[in-house]
Amino acid sequence: MEANREGSSNTDPQAHAAAALLVDAFADYNARFADITRRARRRFERRDWHGSSLDARQRIDLYDICIRETQGRLDGLLDDRVRSRLLWVAMRHAYEKQIARLPDREFYKTWFNSLSRRHFHTRGLASDIEFVALEREPDSEGSDVAPHRHYEVQGDLPSACERLLKDAAFAYADPAGCAATLARTLEARLHAAGLPTVEVIDLLQAIFYRDRRAYLVGRLRVGHRRHPLVIALTHAADGVQVDALLTVREHISILFGYARSYFHADIGNVGAVVAFVRALLPHKPLEELYAVLGRAKQGKTERYRRVFSHLAIHPQERLVHADGKRGMVMAVFTLRDLPVVFKLIRDRFAWPKDMVRKQVEEKYRLVFHHDRVGRLIDAQEFGQLRFSLHQFDEKLLQELLDECAESVRVDGNELVIAHCYVEHRLRPMDLYVREVDPIEAARAMRDYGQAVKDLAGSNIFPGDLLLKNFGISRNGRAVFYDYDELCMLGECHFRALPKQHEDDEMQSLQDSVYAAPEDVFPELFVNFLGVSAPLRAALIEAHGEIFDPAWWRSLQDRLRAGDYVDVPPYPAETRLAHQPALPGREEASQ
Repeated sequence: MEANREGSSNTDPQAHAAAALLVDAFADYNARFADITRRARRRFERRDWHGSSLDARQRIDLYDICIRETQGRLDGLLDDRVRSRLLWVAMRHAYEKQIARLPDREFYKTWFNSLSRRHFHTRGLASDIEFVALEREPDSEGSDVAPHRHYEVQGDLPSACERLLKDAAFAYADPAGCAATLARTLEARLHAAGLPTVEVIDLLQAIFYRDRRAYLVGRLRVGHRRHPLVIALTHAADGVQVDALLTVREHISILFGYARSYFHADIGNVGAVVAFVRALLPHKPLEELYAVLGRAKQGKTERYRRVFSHLAIHPQERLVHADGKRGMVMAVFTLRDLPVVFKLIRDRFAWPKDMVRKQVEEKYRLVFHHDRVGRLIDAQEFGQLRFSLHQFDEKLLQELLDECAESVRVDGNELVIAHCYVEHRLRPMDLYVREVDPIEAARAMRDYGQAVKDLAGSNIFPGDLLLKNFGISRNGRAVFYDYDELCMLGECHFRALPKQHEDDEMQSLQDSVYAAPEDVFPELFVNFLGVSAPLRAALIEAHGEIFDPAWWRSLQDRLRAGDYVDVPPYPAETRLAHQPALPGREEASQ
């Protein structure tokens, strides 16, 4: 077989030409991706936040746009042979040779697979005409390959901080003051952690941009030990200033998390930067790092690889219902020993859900393009996945066949899933608050209230505020993951409950109050929490305004007027004490 593949690729000039076209097409996509990404610095320096938001959406859509353009170019080159499987076998072999010495070869392979699968509507794997994800080459890049600068401290930390800020080349409001405060804060953090003075600071040359912040990402070297370091910068009217210093791995992990929108960072060799960051965050899965750097398709490939490698290594692993209450819109299953969930849209939705499948898909697309402010989980869309039937729990398999027939079908001894969403698995919040001690449950309830406010500040109303629709992350953060009722805040009409007269007391609220589809009654939220009185009290004490329709209407007015509600992606204790709040900031306790 290999000899035939090699022979056909060597004797078919069209295979070489088509492979070269695909290599060139990916290089073109990559260049356009980089052009958008490089604009992030200019947007930050000019405080062009609207342009920054447009760039984020444009870059997300770029991959599919370029794939469609490449399909058209292939059709023009190959004409009737574009669907010749033998030609694609030869193309794959020629393509592999042409990319052999290129950095980020895995990106090129994902690109080839995207085109192959679209042309042949591949279900499962087709190892002859695509690069099988499970065969990934081992990473050759070490954590030191990524371009980075070294700052020798030599007993003078303020001077080192001044140099590294100067090298970032921003127009600081107070350069000397920023450096001095940064050095003083860093020394205090090291002392509190019982660490000696830092010897060297390493910073990646690439600056990371997201929303209205820029980040210098690196590490502290103390002897043979390495500690993560992130310096967060904001740009106020009087210039750039240091807003926060992150040295705790958990805080940096959240910054690079699956509930955050993608960074814009001008990176030549993405794999090398991923290796650098992963050395600082060793428990962070590859798929999350690639995705948060904007390489969403490669993130999907890495997630696919992790799931199916796990299944290959553990053939007795069972696919089972995910913990939590049964969803009316989604059927959800998981792997016992891998923290991912698969979500399939049901064929029919139970009352009172009155939407259709297309509307659910639109909600997920909305989230994909929206600023997720650390409170909306990244849902990756997959198609044509194949699982062995024997790996499904019997009740789960029957439910999928009965209630998700539009999305699944049996093919021999396998189940083919035509469409699903895959997410990081969280612990459903309604279960979590019953499992942990009262202090931790109260803390989770307060963070739930903050999550509702963070989402509202980003112009998102979750729609369904039941605890079962939120999950608790490994870091203890409340994250929303059920999107079928989600909408923009401006689409809601927040109403106060009318006062009932004596003759109305025998009527139910449903009979006495007319509610249009867009009407929302915040005063009723507390009735659906399903938690103990102490937990309700903890939530109301910390965030009682979310039950007040006037607060929601006031926030709507602010957003319509163009105000900005800042949601810092790090805890308050990481911020430098001298910094004032950004204009329009509503402080969020993370």
